[in-house]
Amino acid sequence: MAPSAAIDALTSILVARFLRSYDYAETLEAFIREAGLDADAGQSSGDDTDEWTIQSLLEEKKKYDQNVNFERYGEENQQSTLWSEPAPSKPVVVQAPTSANPLAVSVEQWQWQKPGDEDAAQSYIISTGSDKQVHLFNTKEGNAVVSSLSNLSDSPVLSFVSILQGRYCLMTNMSGKLILQYQSQTLDSRKDHKKYAVKVVAHQDRTDQSKWWVATAGWDEMVILYCLNIPEGDASTLKIGEPFARIKIESNPQSLLFVPHVDTNELSLLVSREDSPQIYYYEVKATNEPDSEGDGDGEPVMSPRGAPLVGQQSLAPRSNSWGAFSPAHMVLSPHDPSLLAVATTSSLHLKVMIVRLLFPRDPPKVELDFSAQTSQAADVMELLSITNREDAAILVQANTFAPQTAYSTPQLAWRPDGSGVWVNGDDGVVRGIETKTGKVVALLKGGHVEGCKVRTVWSGYVTVPQEGGDLVREEWVISGGFDKRLIIWKV
Repeated sequence: MAPSAAIDALTSILVARFLRSYDYAETLEAFIREAGLDADAGQSSGDDTDEWTIQSLLEEKKKYDQNVNFERYGEENQQSTLWSEPAPSKPVVVQAPTSANPLAVSVEQWQWQKPGDEDAAQSYIISTGSDKQVHLFNTKEGNAVVSSLSNLSDSPVLSFVSILQGRYCLMTNMSGKLILQYQSQTLDSRKDHKKYAVKVVAHQDRTDQSKWWVATAGWDEMVILYCLNIPEGDASTLKIGEPFARIKIESNPQSLLFVPHVDTNELSLLVSREDSPQIYYYEVKATNEPDSEGDGDGEPVMSPRGAPLVGQQSLAPRSNSWGAFSPAHMVLSPHDPSLLAVATTSSLHLKVMIVRLLFPRDPPKVELDFSAQTSQAADVMELLSITNREDAAILVQANTFAPQTAYSTPQLAWRPDGSGVWVNGDDGVVRGIETKTGKVVALLKGGHVEGCKVRTVWSGYVTVPQEGGDLVREEWVISGGFDKRLIIWKV
């Protein structure tokens, strides 16, 4: 039955049920005759339609209208920021050597030869799976397997990042380990998280090019910061070292991001966590003081010296519900260092927000002291000013209509020209959202099995070698789903 026909049939049944419930016998008889329904239409049949009544539909419509009021769409007045064409839409299936659900995928550089050799760093499709393996695929036609690392991790790898043009790769896994990889060799690993290290990010210090900041997020309500000093030349004996800072938070972290201040270049670590619509800003600055000391029982004593909390920014400044949603995935714009795309954990459907970052200008203020009547009005006005700034920083807040549940892993990826973002969903569809308006303008279908969970998505320009030796730059979207498929979407 077509969707419109099914809706019409359901509507007729609801009307018949209403007439039968209130004993409008003559009207019911005439309605059944004119609508061509069965004589028992509207009676209790024990199916799912019994849960729906006209009253429940009206209440559902009110909830929908209330939800729409919180959405925020941009205006179509700047052609330069509208969705650019052509966009990736053609699916190409990558043939993996094993059958497993992809957990993370991106195109990263990876060095196989010694530094300094010609073509030492090449770009590969790197994919991790639920079978604990890490696969590297060629970017040229056919996407042949270059290498499969099967003994790298004792549990599935959840996140990875390549540094120094692929010279090293940092990975985190389900057992809570941080792994430092050099070519096919594991240089070092640490287990500072008790379980599920879900994210790793890295940033090169601008004042000291040999220093790299690395942060990991674990489902032990902990964010751990490391400082790696990587010397010039061969550093095959490099170690991760002790953590620079351990940040204990109130719930499990969901997303991490290193962001330099747009004016001062001071580095901040942005953290989002479960059950909070806030983005938390932690200061990242080298110090000679140790971060923590043992308490005698092997447990670290937390200290704010390494990475103090310097501010926070609410993504729901006018909401009276603290846990309405949380930022599940944050990605910085490829062209604007202060523009952030956020995928949220809102129920039923994934929502996307385009937000202007509000870097902290002053240390966090103490709580209001309402006993001092002279300052109460000034404090309230200052809080209102902060709320107005946070509200104005939300440029787009839109529903993507990508279904998700409490067990979903929302992800998004910017288009390389910044004209839009791609988001995953639990229905086998990758959606394209226009940055300026927040509207769904593209649907990538036909690659994943309908109704399956799309676990990960990546987008960017890829240099593709041709048969004649030429290099062609193409825009790709890569998605991995729980149908065990890895799909490249090409223009």
